[in-house]
Amino acid sequence: MPRQRSRRSSPQSLPLMWMELSLASWETIFRRSLMMMEGSCSPAEYHRMVTEKMLAAQQTALLAWGPAATAATLLGPWHKAARGNSRRLRRR
Repeated sequence: MPRQRSRRSSPQSLPLMWMELSLASWETIFRRSLMMMEGSCSPAEYHRMVTEKMLAAQQTALLAWGPAATAATLLGPWHKAARGNSRRLRRR
């Protein structure tokens, strides 16, 4: 059976999430900027840049209406997207 990830909902994890989000965002911006300068940024990547932010904003708005809307919960969609992007772009 696959191991389940624990949700980061404790107050101690919020600073860690902020740090990870900051680093992953910086790395993603750097790698995408490099791709743009090299001329290797695909139309799909440009599309992804827009749609991922719209999706994260939508998920955050939906979570904000829930009874367990903590800062860590609301930061979750942004954190997940940024970390996923940095991992994916690192492999290129």
